[in-house]
Amino acid sequence: MTVDVMMAAAQGLLALALAPAVVGLVRWLKARLQNRRGAPPWQPYRELRKLFQKEVVVSRHASWLFHLAPFVVFASTLAVAVIVPVLAVPLLVDRIGDLLVVVYLLLLGTFFLALAGLDPGSAFGGMGASRGVTVAALAEPTLAVAIFALARSAGSTNLGEIAARTIADPLSAVSPGHLLAFAALFIVMLAETGRLPIDNPATHLELTMIHEAMVLEYSGRYLALIEWAAALKLLVFFALLGNLFVPWGLARAFTLEAVMTAAGVFAVKVGVLAVAVAVLETRVAKLRLFRVPELLTASFVLALLAVTSSFLLR
Repeated sequence: MTVDVMMAAAQGLLALALAPAVVGLVRWLKARLQNRRGAPPWQPYRELRKLFQKEVVVSRHASWLFHLAPFVVFASTLAVAVIVPVLAVPLLVDRIGDLLVVVYLLLLGTFFLALAGLDPGSAFGGMGASRGVTVAALAEPTLAVAIFALARSAGSTNLGEIAARTIADPLSAVSPGHLLAFAALFIVMLAETGRLPIDNPATHLELTMIHEAMVLEYSGRYLALIEWAAALKLLVFFALLGNLFVPWGLARAFTLEAVMTAAGVFAVKVGVLAVAVAVLETRVAKLRLFRVPELLTASFVLALLAVTSSFLLR
């Protein structure tokens, strides 16, 4: 039990440490693909340090909810990072690392962030909260259904058991259900993390903002926690895509060599997914807002097809 707890804690610490670098890597890759020099991949660490040192400025209309939301968003995202398979399977946290737990923890952060956007009474915050809830209402069911397609084949909704099942049956990784679920989850990742073509994390234009509009009133350490949680959320989705669909490299024994190998393989998976996101964001433009539900509906259809194929192709 002690080793399991230590491994779960190591997963959480690794995710915390690596998350800003993932965001910095995507930004740097996009800059290089656009023939720009760009900021170094470790620039987000500098930004977080600067934000933690700045003063917090709060609207006089904000309530206690505005102060609480950053901590809830950060804590819920960190909890997901602990229970998602990052380095090893199986772990003790697999007993609570259920599909529904992950979905509801992510939804909890989105819910509090939307409330925080509405709380100060600013027009931009309300607009962003409305858009964010709309996106979440379409993306969260797709996330649940896509992972359920894998759970159907594994016979369990525990993420650790799903990864272990795929390791035991390598051919299932190239089955139609897995490929459809991967495509659906990749689109959900773009929506949940505010990436193109759903949202543009680099813009502050009021007509296009979703995530940025909700956090526009935040500053100082509150904004640092929210930005850190956003980076952590991106890493969590990379872990879901990399370790549920391509789980090879996960440690099956708690030895130093196995864990170090798992960390190296995970870094490679994150790098590949970061390249995919960077290439996609340099090749597509942001969708109009009324076209976003169409893309998310298509991802939900892909997830449903993945579940259907898991029943038919056994």
